[in-house]
Amino acid sequence: MVLTLNNQFTVSVSLHFNYAEILVPFCIKLHAMSAYGYEIVQTLIVDIEPDVHVKRARNEINAAARLRVAANEKPEAEKILQIKKAEGEAESKYLSGLGIARQRQAIVDGLRDSVLAFSENVPGTSPRDVMDMVLVNQYFDTMKVIGASSKSSAVVIPHGPGAVKDVASQIREGLLQAESIQH
Repeated sequence: MVLTLNNQFTVSVSLHFNYAEILVPFCIKLHAMSAYGYEIVQTLIVDIEPDVHVKRARNEINAAARLRVAANEKPEAEKILQIKKAEGEAESKYLSGLGIARQRQAIVDGLRDSVLAFSENVPGTSPRDVMDMVLVNQYFDTMKVIGASSKSSAVVIPHGPGAVKDVASQIREGLLQAESIQH
C-alpha cells in the first residue's frame, strides 16, 4: 500500500481514521512474507522521506502560514516600537529640562554670590552697579564667542556704550518682571 505524504500526515494527526483501511492492506502484504520464512511482528517508522517536490510544497505552505502570522504581528510590533520611542523622547526632554533648570539655578547662585562678594569688598558699589558690570562682561563674552565662530554668519548687533546699557537694562527689566511674577 502506498500512502501519499498528505495522507500519512492526515492519518498521523487525525483522531478519527479507519484503522482497517490502513492495517488490512499491510497485514495482507506482511502475511505474504511468511511464505518466504519471514514473520514481521512489529516495525517502527523513524523517517518519512517524501518526494522533493512534496517537501518543497509543504515548506511553501508552512512559509505562507508563517508569513500570514507575521503580517498580523508586524503592526503590533511597530506600535510597540513607536510607543517606546515616544516614551524615550519624553524622558529625554524631561531630563534635559531638569539639566537646564539646574544650570540656570547654578548661574543665578553664582551671580548672587559674585554680586554680594564684590559689593562687600569694594566700598561705594551697589548690587545694581555690580550687576551692570557683570552683564556688560557677559555681553563682551558673547561677542567674543560670536566673532570666534568658525562658521561665519552675519550677525548684526548694535554696539556701543548706549547699546550695552540698553541690553543691560532690558535684561534687568526681564529679571525684575520674572521676580515679580514669582512673588
